[in-house]
Amino acid sequence: MKLFHGWLSSASRRVRLCLAEKGIDYESVPVDLAAQEHHSPAFLAMNPNGVVPALVLDDGRFLYESSTLCEYLDETFPTPSLRPADAYVRAQMRNFVRWTDDHALPHLLILNWSLALQPVASQWSDDALATRLARIPTATRREAWLRIARKPYTDDEKRHALESLLALMPKMETSLVNHPWLMGDDYSLADIAAVPFVARIAELAPQALTPAVSDWWRRIQDRPAFALANIHSFNAALQARSAMVQ
Repeated sequence: MKLFHGWLSSASRRVRLCLAEKGIDYESVPVDLAAQEHHSPAFLAMNPNGVVPALVLDDGRFLYESSTLCEYLDETFPTPSLRPADAYVRAQMRNFVRWTDDHALPHLLILNWSLALQPVASQWSDDALATRLARIPTATRREAWLRIARKPYTDDEKRHALESLLALMPKMETSLVNHPWLMGDDYSLADIAAVPFVARIAELAPQALTPAVSDWWRRIQDRPAFALANIHSFNAALQARSAMVQ
């Protein structure tokens, strides 16, 4: 299999972590998001939404959307299982993953894009910007790229984004008070889904980590798969990317 992904992408980090937990060998194909390689015709043929990651299966078919990819991998490679055996708890897991996508991800994008993509996009000429926007398949992402290119997020907006992202803390704390993992006694795709968000909170506002979430975060980092997935600190990864460009 080939995984087309971004090192700084939260969705890509989820899938890399799932692959690592499963012990699945795959070919890593990094995608340069600043250069908008994910809006190229070749990438859009794999994922018409124009976002990373995308997975090319052994038979040449494509899959995308991180939650879908993780469930596919768990079904196809059932050991170790990353989904609760109980149908009701599995449904709760899917609801939690959906919540992070709907309520946490938009705020994380504001914080991350302001650092990782705005310096590049702000340098584009009006003609170059118009050309690049025309290649983006969704209105939401076109607006996000336009914002960082011409109307950068303000300090107040970034402060609000961080405050909104912290809504994840009480939601996780409630689940973790009596159990080591979000869905109970067993590590699951819910825990994988939360990792990119908690990793960023731990960097931006470590004092906001609640007691149970702090313990959970230590357990996450102790898992061998965490190192294998290359989930380095955002700033360190950004600096490494800049060094490679230079």
